Amino acid sequence: MIRSFKRLVSSLLIVCLAGLGLPAHAGMLPTQAGAADNERGQMLSILDRQEVRAGLEARGVSPADVKARVAAMSDDEVAQLAGQIEKLPAGGDVLGILLTVFIVLLITDILGFTKIFPFTRSVR
Repeated sequence: MIRSFKRLVSSLLIVCLAGLGLPAHAGMLPTQAGAADNERGQMLSILDRQEVRAGLEARGVSPADVKARVAAMSDDEVAQLAGQIEKLPAGGDVLGILLTVFIVLLITDILGFTKIFPFTRSVR
């Protein structure tokens, strides 16, 4: 009984952890001609953010100069830069990591490997 419960819980944990980190995006796919304009617009909107402007100015770079350079870039260069920016980590992953750690600790607490949470009872 306990062995089958442990196997069930570990199987569910594997499935849940395997599903984390797989982003799902829904939306219309732009045409190739529109994609370059869309990516260029994304770059310019990123440059309009307060923290980006402050970072550029702290490094001695004028935001107007950067916008002029983005406008002068070819479509391939803009696509490459947009791809690099999309791959950068965002600060929103902290909540997912904390939730994952909590679930793992909760399951190990229930299985009797740890005793962290006072509201759980071990199956042992």
